[in-house]
Amino acid sequence: MDTDSADTPPTGTGPHLALIDDLLARPYPAGEESEDSGVRSSGPGHHLLILRASRDFWDDGSPELVEPAEQEIEADFSALATALTERWGEPETVDLWPFLDDDPDAGDGTGDDGPGDGGPGGEGGYGGLVPEPMGQLCNLAGSMQVWRVPGGTRWLGLAVGQADPEFPIWLLAAVGETAALPA
Repeated sequence: MDTDSADTPPTGTGPHLALIDDLLARPYPAGEESEDSGVRSSGPGHHLLILRASRDFWDDGSPELVEPAEQEIEADFSALATALTERWGEPETVDLWPFLDDDPDAGDGTGDDGPGDGGPGGEGGYGGLVPEPMGQLCNLAGSMQVWRVPGGTRWLGLAVGQADPEFPIWLLAAVGETAALPA
């Protein structure tokens, strides 16, 4: 995902729902790809879309700028979660932190296959092969709200994330196969 927020899609629940519907209907590509100036990434069995991005905080990460940006993104998250709950019922919360334990890029470099090293000993239970989009999401957010889409094998996840304190805060939509969700 690109950290530039200049080309994020339009704001508001209506346009966000339309983007989500498009994402759910979109076929998965055979290989990894990024489109729309990095706003969307897709691959076998997953899509990830930045629905909204705050400004970045490279020049000024003071609480006076960060807190209002967080509140705006959280308000959009809440409004969208309410609309999705009305559509599909109550979501489940998926903890993304355990996926970091299986992320090969998050290892401590010791190669001991223990927690945090991406090996089979990681708590996530994926043996170092973290399914997407969890591999990307676990580096951006601690959890996501997930709705299992009726009549299919896909789920929709909604999260608020940030790559690092100086990067924009993102409202993220993720689509994946139900097999990628923890049991």
